[in-house]
Formats: sequence, structure tokens, C-alpha cells
Amino acid sequence: MSGAFLAFDLGAESGRAILGRLQRGVLDIRETRRFPNEPVRQHESLFWDILRLWHEIGQALSDAAGTRLASVGVDGWGVDYALLGERGNLLENPRHYRDPRNQGMMEAVFERVSREDIYAVTGIQFLQINTLFQFYAACRLTPDVVDAAHALVTIPDLLNYWLSGRLCSEYTIATTTQFVDARTRTWATHLLSAIGLPTRVLAEIVQPGTVVGELRKEAAPALAGTPVVAPACHDTGSAVASVCAGGSTAFISSGTWSLLGTELDAPVMTAKARDLNFTNEGGVCGTIRLLKNISGLWLLQACRRSWVVDGHPLDYDALLSAAADDRLAFASLVDPDHPAFLNPADMPAEIACYCRRTSQPEPSGPPAFARAILESLAMKYRAVLESMEGLTGRRVEQIRIVGGGSRNRLLNQFTADATGRTVLAGPIEATALGNIAMQMLATGAVSSLTEARAVIDRSFPVERFEPSATDRWDAPYRRFQQYLAEERVRVI
Repeated sequence: MSGAFLAFDLGAESGRAILGRLQRGVLDIRETRRFPNEPVRQHESLFWDILRLWHEIGQALSDAAGTRLASVGVDGWGVDYALLGERGNLLENPRHYRDPRNQGMMEAVFERVSREDIYAVTGIQFLQINTLFQFYAACRLTPDVVDAAHALVTIPDLLNYWLSGRLCSEYTIATTTQFVDARTRTWATHLLSAIGLPTRVLAEIVQPGTVVGELRKEAAPALAGTPVVAPACHDTGSAVASVCAGGSTAFISSGTWSLLGTELDAPVMTAKARDLNFTNEGGVCGTIRLLKNISGLWLLQACRRSWVVDGHPLDYDALLSAAADDRLAFASLVDPDHPAFLNPADMPAEIACYCRRTSQPEPSGPPAFARAILESLAMKYRAVLESMEGLTGRRVEQIRIVGGGSRNRLLNQFTADATGRTVLAGPIEATALGNIAMQMLATGAVSSLTEARAVIDRSFPVERFEPSATDRWDAPYRRFQQYLAEERVRVI
């Protein structure tokens, strides 16, 4: 079958509209619109400019007015949410997950319900940015706004509502809230009530691949009536939907965040999984994605922003080329997930401080910073991979790196070398492709997820990286593990 599908892929830095055309079993995609997604700071608070995103989506729909679309679908980042009033009106701009009001909220929640009890129900890793803690902060600090709310929706769910008029919560994005019972795949209302969160604001959960409605005339006059599909509305869920990532294959969805995991049939919710802070997010077609969040290329992005402010803008390719100099190898290593790196005013200064604290030399310039970040990410991937193998009892033979970060060939090779596993890099546009895959499935253009993934595999070739000189990484890896242990002791 043939068809045209419009995917909106919203990331933490930019959004895009991707038009996909399926012809004779081959999928072709074209970016029709790209726009920035920049947070807005007001006083001490950090918000998303959701109305600007909605405007850009409207412009992309207008651009597609001459195309006969089979469907449209939206995916986006997880954990952030919006509150709607009794008439469906937006009560305030959604808060950014790096908003400072989240600080201390995990500890406050644990005073009401233990970490063990929360994980036993949700199977979701504990991060300060999770909706559970964000919404608890809202209930404590802005109770009047919460009292006025009739619905809580994630960012993709909000946009689906504005597109179709239907208020619902897609399953994969719902699981990022830490509100969902991982076993029953329904809202964990008893747990939320025990924490003190109102459950009246939760909408019906629908599965990925559901046609949630039709485009409203107000959203896109020329395209009114086009089916609106909820793909895997969580961008990581869409990225993993595009490739086979189970059995002996692990995935890394690489970008601002790196998400390393594997696809399973059921959640792993053991005490060991909890203590290692692994998460069980909802996947497509009944699957679970056992994974761990790693603060990925965010560290390098934040360094580059600091260098621009200091008057030293750097070409990305030139920076990576300089970082490939082996004279810089293993000089300094950091834990990418150290709390100091969450949202610092000056990332290079924080990295230098970490190095001083761990008795390492400070990186001597941008290439040295880049080398330290990329080697540290590869080391963290190895640590997480080994932990995951212990949880599942399955050895990983290859790693599939997807997303924008898969273009970083230096990091791809470091990952192969550090882990001793074959790395397959690509597709770059995995998130949009997974979005389109579920649209194809929902509209009958393909008959199964397996068929959709086969279409993507033959349409978008991958690059292979084989491990080399892996023994070079063993001693630095032991050093890296020591730094992690020392920093944990300092935190305790």
C-alpha cells in the first residue's frame, strides 16, 4: 500500500514536521518544517512556550494542505505536563523539567510513601524531573492552580487534544509520569492518593496506534477530517518502535539524553532493579522498555553554549575531530549523571570542579572537554549495560544507537570499544520513523509492527562499528567506577 504520513517530533531543543511517503514497500521522508523549542525564564521559574509550538504545528499543517494525508501523529519528550481548566483552557504554561521548584520534592514524597512502595507499583526510576515530583511540587506551592484543574495531560496529549478535541493519555507517555501501575497498565490511583495527589485530573489511557479522532477544522481547515493517530507519544517509545531492540540487542536513543535499554515482554521490578534505578517504560504492541536514563550529549551541548557566551563559538565537526587526538585519551573522566551537571550556569566550570574533587587534571581546552565527555559517556554505557545484563540474565551482543546522536561517529566507536560489542548506528530519524510506523499500523498501511520495522530497515541503512583495542579501556573503566563510588559516598 502507499500513503503519506505527517509526524510531529518535538524534542527538548527543537521540533520538526516530517512527511513520510510509503511507496512499493519503501519509506521516504522529508523534513517540511523545523523550529526551535526554547524554554522561557520568568523570575526564578522555567516554562515551555507551548503556544509557540502550537503555532508552528499549525504552520506545518498549512504547508501540508496540498498533500493527501493518511494521518498525522505527535511524539514528544516525557515527564512535563499541562493543567487544563473546566472548559479545556490552559491554566498556565507547562513548567520545564529543569525548573528549580522540583528540588527536594523526591524527599518530601518519600516522607509520605516510601521509595520501595512507589517502585513496587510503578517500576519507574527515580528522577527529580519525574511528573510525580513535579506535580507534588505544584500541589504544595501552587494549590489554587491545581484546585482549578480538571485535567492533567502530557505535552503530546495536550497537542492531540488541540488537534482532535479528544482528551486522553497515550500509554507510553503516561508511563513517564510515574503515575501508572506497571503490571495492570492503568493509573495507580491508590498510590497517588496516598501521596496526596488528586486523581480526578487523569484522562483515559489509550494504547499506541490508536486513532484518537480527526483533525478539527479549527486546527487545519484544509485537512479537517484527517485521522489523528496517537503513535508512541513518548519520543523514546517512538524511537525504539522503529527498530528491533530485544533479545540480544540493546538500544541507545542518543541525543540530549541517552536512554539505554532493551525491549521486554514484562517489567523487571526487583529490588536490584530498583536499587540500580532502572525504569520500566511502556512500549508499543504490549512491550516494556527496560532502560536507564543517562545525561547524554547534554554535557557537550551545555559546554558549547558556555563557550559561545565567552566569545568562542566552535564548529561541532572540528571540535570532534580535535577530540579524536589520542594524546587526550583517558585524561579526565566524569559521571555524566552527577547532580552538578543537571543544569549548571557554567558546565565547563562544573566539570573542572568535579575533576579537582576526584584528583584528576582539569581539561585544558574544548577538545579535551569533549574527549572527557564522550569517553565518560561510553564508560557509563558500559556500566549500565553490565547492570542490565545482570537484571535480565541475557547477554547483549550488539547495541543499536538511534537518534541524532548516532551521527557522532567518535562516540559510536568509543561505545563499541568500551563495551566490546558491535554497534549499529542509525537511523538518525528513528523517532519520526517510529511515529510514522505506528501511523502506518493504525491506518492499515502495514499489517504488523514487524512489517513496519522491515520497511524502515530496507529504507534506511545503518553504519557498523566493531570494537577494537577494548583492553585499553579496562583500567580507565576501573578508575571510572572508583570515581562513581567515591561520589556516592560523598552524597551519602
